[in-house]
Amino acid sequence: MSCLVDVSVVVTVLNEERAVDELYERVAASLDGSDWEAIFVDDGSTDQTFARLRALHEADPRVRVVRFKRNFGQHPAMHAGIARARGRIVVTMDGDLQNQPSDIPRLVAAIDAGADVASGRRVTRRDPMLVRRLPSLVINKLLTRLTGAHVADFGCAFNAYRRDALEPVMHRIGRQKFTKALVCSTGARVTEVDLDHRARADRSRYGVISLVKLALHVLTGFWAQLVQWLGTILGVLGILTSLGVGLWGVVYWIRNNNFPGPLFLGGLVLFVLGLQGFLMAVVGENLQRIQRDVEGRPLYYIERELG
Repeated sequence: MSCLVDVSVVVTVLNEERAVDELYERVAASLDGSDWEAIFVDDGSTDQTFARLRALHEADPRVRVVRFKRNFGQHPAMHAGIARARGRIVVTMDGDLQNQPSDIPRLVAAIDAGADVASGRRVTRRDPMLVRRLPSLVINKLLTRLTGAHVADFGCAFNAYRRDALEPVMHRIGRQKFTKALVCSTGARVTEVDLDHRARADRSRYGVISLVKLALHVLTGFWAQLVQWLGTILGVLGILTSLGVGLWGVVYWIRNNNFPGPLFLGGLVLFVLGLQGFLMAVVGENLQRIQRDVEGRPLYYIERELG
């Protein structure tokens, strides 16, 4: 699709009826004088968020709205917005006003200076240490190792992308939870931009369990052969160790003329564990094939679009 505007701002929202008006006004102010559009993706809100977005669209046609039939999650919502963006530069952000729209020009300037990705970095992060910031550090380390991209804050959703950098990974955006990591893993040029960050007015939607699941998603999403590797390693270690224990048992039996029953039993247990490791690798391969088939299903269902 040809670029019809200079900047597209994609905003994912869920039950943000109190924030969307202010967010729109601040986005418009930050892009004053530019050719821009804002795409709000309502991820199945149950309050008056969509009504407020509809009013914004009627007042300003630069505001486009996508409403899901139900809640499908932030990352499918991000895909819906990016797929409809018509800008040369695509800015993504959350709709809870933790991100400051006044920082948009700084992200856009980084792209204009030659970057493929302007990666937002929350230098004054206002989230709790134990339940948000510490798990984020672990996830950032994992993603750095798995993608080869040295980015300090993969979890920041406030970023800007050159359209050409997004297109190669569009088929994976939404199915994988870290859009920025996907783009960076292609070798895209990255510039980190320090951003202001405010505390969320209400309770965060990410708890400890959600963050643990997110870490597992990182492993399986960016290291697709994780189960196969673990199964193979456990299988090889288990069988080699069992053979070693078995040989040790034979030597002990010959030297002492005493049958070492417990030793042979331990070797047998290790051998069985090794076989289970190989079976886990086989199961992992089949799960990966099933996942490919399942991923053919739609990411989301749209109830209505405005603009």
